[in-house]
Amino acid sequence: MPAPGWKPRLVALDVDGTLLDPDPQTISAPVRAAVRRVAAAGAHVVIATGRSMLGTLPVLDELGLTSGVALCSNGAVTLDAATGDALAVETFDPAPVHARLTALLPGASYAAEQIGTGSLVTSPFREYQLHGPQRLADLDELFAAPVPRLIANWEGHEPQEVTAALAGVDLPGCTVTIDHYEPWVTLVPAGVTKGSALEKLRTELGVAAEDTFAAGDGTNDVQMLRWAAHGVAMGQAPAEVRTAAAEVTGPVAEDGVVPALARWFP
Repeated sequence: MPAPGWKPRLVALDVDGTLLDPDPQTISAPVRAAVRRVAAAGAHVVIATGRSMLGTLPVLDELGLTSGVALCSNGAVTLDAATGDALAVETFDPAPVHARLTALLPGASYAAEQIGTGSLVTSPFREYQLHGPQRLADLDELFAAPVPRLIANWEGHEPQEVTAALAGVDLPGCTVTIDHYEPWVTLVPAGVTKGSALEKLRTELGVAAEDTFAAGDGTNDVQMLRWAAHGVAMGQAPAEVRTAAAEVTGPVAEDGVVPALARWFP
């Protein structure tokens, strides 16, 4: 545990499964209030999510975060919270990745993020899975240009099956995370994680490494939790995520992030 009197200056928060309960897809009033107390105290609150820009903007609005930045698409996109514009975007070539995944996840659907406008998809995703407009596209169009994020959705399978199918597989040019709620894979540029994006931001803000806090619940949060001076895993998080954290709080259904923040921001 941190020393007495310590208070984080940079607070990084995952969205789905941390701030937002996936069922029923809401951020509770106590969670909203807790995040607002952190911001009011002068700490840098950074939403760090696998969501696209379009999926992150409503979260910023709901939390009342109108300054600073948010890290979207697992760190591939940096969003200006004040203007809603992309400040930085990292991309990769999705075509070689798709060529490998076709054999590993037969029948999977794909979604290529289009910055600020939606997604190109090979077949429709459910509304809560992708935020913003979806446009059907053939593979030539889908993989014609570099993208910040590619989703592979293996509908009809369990996340554990996805993990087994990709075990030991090296996919070219990208960082891979597997969701523990849905049977899908998120791919972003090689070397890009929430942790790497936060480290770059921490340096730019001049925040000491020992003054960082993060909370998350998914495998895409592991690097972020290891990066933070004090990382908190949500109660429903898989074992891999719990191991990466310094502390495990209650599950998202019980607003576990609230007491994790209230210790320093009552």
